[in-house]
Parts: sequence; structure tokens; C-alpha cells
Amino acid sequence: MSVNGFFRISLLSLLVAVSLSEKAAAQASDSTPANSHASEIATVKTIEWPDLIPKDDLEALLNPPDYIAEIEDGSLEDQISSQLENAFAASLDDPYQQALVSTRVMPEMDGQAVRIPGFVVPLEFSGDMVISEFFIVPYFGACIHVPPPPPNQIIHAKYAKGFTLEELYQPFWFSGVLNTSIVENDVATAAYTMNVNKLEVYTDE
Repeated sequence: MSVNGFFRISLLSLLVAVSLSEKAAAQASDSTPANSHASEIATVKTIEWPDLIPKDDLEALLNPPDYIAEIEDGSLEDQISSQLENAFAASLDDPYQQALVSTRVMPEMDGQAVRIPGFVVPLEFSGDMVISEFFIVPYFGACIHVPPPPPNQIIHAKYAKGFTLEELYQPFWFSGVLNTSIVENDVATAAYTMNVNKLEVYTDE
């Protein structure tokens, strides 16, 4: 897929992620803990993916420049511009291009106990396919079928217990302490990390 094609898809994916997060927040606000762990649950804040992006980055992503829509996906112009955009995205004086590769974070999120819905991109697993290290991303297919989301929309996670992932399109609730720390590997760059202490299959019931 060309870069310009991805730009258009990434905007739609961000909107889907916002929708998923809004459902998650509504679900959390409607539920009332009724067991002995109520006080522990109350200290964990349910957050949305846009909460991790500085306001100006979010505005840039939601308002792409006109040239993105004007270039036909797959055209020669698209292929040439894609190569140039890949090479200079981080340095161009273009808020949209910069937002796509932004490692800027929300400092107030550092050290916070949070709960966030998302999808898994496996990074490390045992011989019996138990995953212990992975990326948490806001939409299905990120880092696999298409270029990765902005780094401030990726969380590098470790889960000591490990888990088996049956379907990549299965979303989960992830709970743990969030930290603002950059992690880079061959798959993508994450601007946040989390030691997951609780993992649950996501439902919007």
C-alpha cells in the first residue's frame, strides 16, 4: 500500500479508535464494582487513545492537508510523493506529516494506573505461542498489514503471566501502569510503555 493511501486509511482508523475508546469509557462509567477489589479498581483510570496525543497532533491528524485527497492512490505521482514523504516526514514543516511520526507524549500520563482497549501486535512468545511482549495499538492490522500508527499511539507492553492470542482481530482491555518511554524495534516505535497486570477480552456490553 502506498503512503498516501495509508494516510487516508490512518485517519479512518483513528476515528474508529476514538469510537472504540468512547464505548469503553461509557462501559466503565456505567459499571459499579461490587466485590472486595472495588477500591483497587477505582484507582485505575479508563482512558481513550486520543488522551495519549498532544492536542495539536490530534488536530493535525483529524484535519489532513488538501494534497492528501488530491493525489490519486496508486498513481505515479503517488508513488514518487510516497518515497519523498517517507524520507522527509520527520523534518518537513508540515504539522500533519510530523503528527504521523510524533513521539510527543502527555507528561501527566507518566506513572498513571490506566485501563485502555486495544489490539495486540505480538513481539515475543514462547514455543507454545504464549505471548509475553507485544505492542498495544488502537486498531486492528496496525504494524502488520499497513504502516504503524504514530509512536504516541503505540504502547510497548510486557505481561509476565503471558497469554495465548487466538485471533489478531480480538480487542482486549489492558490494565497497568503507563510510562512515557520510547521503545524502538524493527516493527515500530512506541512512545509509551506498560507493564500489564490485567488483561481481559473486550466487550461493549
